[in-house]
Amino acid sequence: MKTIYILLTRSDTFLSKLVQLFTADPYTHASISFDECLQPLYSSARKNGETMFPAGPTTEVFHRGFYYKHQDIPCALYELSVPDQVYELARREAQQFARDSDLYSFNILGLILCKLGIPFHPKYKYFCSQFVAEILYRSAALELPKDTSLMKPMDYTRLPQLQCRYRGLLRELVRTRALI
Repeated sequence: MKTIYILLTRSDTFLSKLVQLFTADPYTHASISFDECLQPLYSSARKNGETMFPAGPTTEVFHRGFYYKHQDIPCALYELSVPDQVYELARREAQQFARDSDLYSFNILGLILCKLGIPFHPKYKYFCSQFVAEILYRSAALELPKDTSLMKPMDYTRLPQLQCRYRGLLRELVRTRALI
């Protein structure tokens, strides 16, 4: 058995504040990793680290870019134990998204339709929690309670297969895992 990690965060960016305004959820962003040090994290997010666009599948790290500059944000880390072959398939899916990131963009309309409960799957477009859900779905890592395009970051906190390993500030998670 191997472990897949899902990191939920809430930053102080405009988009995060907007999502939180409409959802009132403590977490507004989801990333997935296949390493206990959480390096790299895969997600659909800002591609250049600071500005909201361009956005799409990307890798996020703690030693530079957005997370390096914004470590005083709330986060929660969840773990999912899966068979080795499922882990490898999920990891390859995430790596493929990252390799082909120029083909993809951010599913901004999908965010709105997600809030309305309307599934929406435009080709080559994902928002963060949909991106994570798509990897979990494609690899059969777990059965999701709803369509991948309707998964919100908070939905991961309610999945019984996921074990919460940390809740607090990102800075402390980084420090305790010696991630920098």
